[in-house]
Amino acid sequence: MFAPLLIQPLAMAPATITWSPKVALVMILCNVIAIAIGKATIQKPDVGLKLPSPNLFGGLSHGAMLGTISLGHILGLGAIQGLASRGVL
Repeated sequence: MFAPLLIQPLAMAPATITWSPKVALVMILCNVIAIAIGKATIQKPDVGLKLPSPNLFGGLSHGAMLGTISLGHILGLGAIQGLASRGVL
C-alpha cells in the first residue's frame, strides 16, 4: 500500500556528480568568496585562537576561519548542485 509512495521519490532523485577539477575549482572559489565576506562583516575577526600563518588566512582567528569556511562549503554545495543541474559541470 505504501510502497509506491516510498519508491516514487527515490526514482526522482537527481544523479550525483563525480568529483573533478571543475568541481574543486567551484568549491575553492566559493570558499574564497566566503572568506572575503567574513573578513568584511565579522566585527572582531582576530579574537580567539590564532592560526599558524594569520596573513595567509586574512588575519582571521580560528573560530572566524571555521565559520567562513563552513559558509563557503554551504555556498559551494549549492553552486555545485546548481551548476550540475544546468549541465555546466
